[in-house]
Amino acid sequence: MTYQEKKSIVSLISAILIFGSFCLYMYPQHPQGGLESTETFRYWGSFVLVLTLFSIVAHIIISIIFNIVFRITTREKEPTFADELDKLIDLKANRNSFFVFVLGFLLAMGSLVVYQPSQVMFIILITSGFISDVTGSVTKLYHYRRGV
Repeated sequence: MTYQEKKSIVSLISAILIFGSFCLYMYPQHPQGGLESTETFRYWGSFVLVLTLFSIVAHIIISIIFNIVFRITTREKEPTFADELDKLIDLKANRNSFFVFVLGFLLAMGSLVVYQPSQVMFIILITSGFISDVTGSVTKLYHYRRGV
């Protein structure tokens, strides 16, 4: 398996673990008030902001640990350059990831149009962000395995 394939697998697993652990951590703190209360908006706003920060920090730490373990186990350095294939695969992964997120964003806004509670909008936005992250990692893994 190449470095890029291993990195894609680690990214996929870490995205799932980060999102799952954060949701389990935040679930007990869910407010029990009315659906449109100020506490509900405060909860979902803090959920999104803290998840974003937690995810960025965790991905950086996991990436550093992955590079250290990769270097120790294979005695190779990670590639310092990206050729045209790497750039093309990154572009395809970003395209698919953005497509999934934009589709989720449109669904979230559509939920408000059909008079769903604001919580539904936040849940759709958060879920589409997670699925877009997973989609990007799976796309990279697929293209590194099967080619472009």
